[in-house]
Amino acid sequence: MLQTPERAGLARRVPRAVWAWVRSAPGTYLWLLVLAATSFVVARMDPAALDWFLAARSTNIDQLTSHPVHALVASALWTEQADFPLYLVLFTLFHANAERWLGTWRWLTVAATAHVLATLVSEGVVAWGIVRGRLQADLADTVDVGVSYALAGVVAVLTYRFAGGWRWLYGTGVVVFYLVPLVTSHTFTDLGHFCAVLIGLCFHRFARGRPTWDPGLLWQRWRGRRGTA
Repeated sequence: MLQTPERAGLARRVPRAVWAWVRSAPGTYLWLLVLAATSFVVARMDPAALDWFLAARSTNIDQLTSHPVHALVASALWTEQADFPLYLVLFTLFHANAERWLGTWRWLTVAATAHVLATLVSEGVVAWGIVRGRLQADLADTVDVGVSYALAGVVAVLTYRFAGGWRWLYGTGVVVFYLVPLVTSHTFTDLGHFCAVLIGLCFHRFARGRPTWDPGLLWQRWRGRRGTA
């Protein structure tokens, strides 16, 4: 079957457009590629050895005490296999947008800071609870991998992407979304997520001089087109 010039042109433009889209947020898609590879490994690992394997790459107290740098880096490169489809959507929606808006290095600074500091705060609370006898000792070697703290920090810093009252609406929604689980469940991961949100909000200086977005303009344009139709 002969290919028409229109189809041939489309076949050339689509890969170029996809590549340009990936290049606009290289850090996000590289990180996502690593998570896809590690998730592939996890999915094919013997379930009997999986907990031990992930615990050795977790940001739990045992690993943070003995190998702090390795724990903080490795935990951001591994995730439980069932979580990966969610990461795929959230990475595309939040990380890529934040990287395009802030630039790669500023985005990475926000994500890494949220991941590291929220981990240290939440695990510090766990260590304090174990020493005081208020938490079970086996929490010291629990499995805790993934990049949800980094994601929470990035979600929070995107508050400054919005203009006017939309900024307050989005920011309030983010705070409430992460505060409710902390109040109702009281888990160390909920504490870590909320700390990451507060950390992300502290990076308001990174947003200075960056373009803002007013969703209300979309509504106005849509109404304008309806009025002229």
